[in-house]
Amino acid sequence: MPVAYMPHGRGQNVVQHAAPPPRERHVSMGHFDLPLDQLRAYRPAISEPDDFDAFWQKTLTETRAHDPAVTFAPYETPLTGVRTWDVTFAGFGGHPVKGWFTAPADATGPLPLVVQYHGYGGGRGLPHTWGLWPLAGYAHFVMDVRGQGSGGDLGHTPDPVGSGPSSPGFMTRGVEDPETYFYRRVHADAVRGLEAARTHELADPARTVVLGGSQGGGISLAVGALVPGLAATCVDVPFLCHFERALSIAETGPFPELVRYLRMHRGAEENVLRTLSYFDGAAFAARATAPALFSVALMDTTCPPSTVFAAYNAYAGTDKRIEIYPYNTHEGGGVHQEAVQLDWVRKMLSTT
Repeated sequence: MPVAYMPHGRGQNVVQHAAPPPRERHVSMGHFDLPLDQLRAYRPAISEPDDFDAFWQKTLTETRAHDPAVTFAPYETPLTGVRTWDVTFAGFGGHPVKGWFTAPADATGPLPLVVQYHGYGGGRGLPHTWGLWPLAGYAHFVMDVRGQGSGGDLGHTPDPVGSGPSSPGFMTRGVEDPETYFYRRVHADAVRGLEAARTHELADPARTVVLGGSQGGGISLAVGALVPGLAATCVDVPFLCHFERALSIAETGPFPELVRYLRMHRGAEENVLRTLSYFDGAAFAARATAPALFSVALMDTTCPPSTVFAAYNAYAGTDKRIEIYPYNTHEGGGVHQEAVQLDWVRKMLSTT
């Protein structure tokens, strides 16, 4: 069958068959998921264990039993408009986790706090790359995701917990038991990181905003469910949502790691899907109530639109909005979405 190369995303090319057979995918050129009208109404049944809430309560109780041991070490950068602190706090298991805390250079009183979680494989990077929110007048904290930081941005936090056989990446680490799964440690770290950032003298805990894209969006959904009293949540092209569908249609990114694992570990599907049910962003969304701004890209083959809408439509908060980018892939709205967030967060905080 003849093929054609179609431009896709940041200069990448994908092979597209000239005459695909009739199927749910390829609804229109470049759109491989459900049509938008179906996405807006998409409310799948999300597999959820009976002890979902008890599992997370136990996880956080165990994590908080360790000395929080938060340190904010002043860190010099060439940026004259912001001040920076190198943060270390105790996460899951009491393990040290790193982050950057930044604030406007002339700040003297408590500021609204933006807590941000980065994308898959990245890290907290270098502090000068996180100037957007402090230059807009906010305190800002970005957390290192343990074990990551060798793709996109540099990380500084090891994961001291090992696992059995896993395919490359992080999706399969400890995946046959929720107690040992990688994201149990990450989500517990994320909650403790937010709690650590709130202790800084320039942070106003009552005006805390959680923000993240892709993996960071999935983490933000978890934190939004596990931490009450957030002022707002920004969730861009979120990962870790609606696993059962993602495993069947996601073509790029981390979800295929699980497919490769199941291809080799035949008979593990029941245990794997049970584990993933404790970490589904749609299940967390059903427990989150803060005002929320989502974004979705309709050509995203990494976090398919139906998985994003599954979380958005399940979101329990009534004050929610989703920005739709019809011709974008996993980069989503990029800097355009940041502009939307700056305006939306300011309006949300003006009402608190």
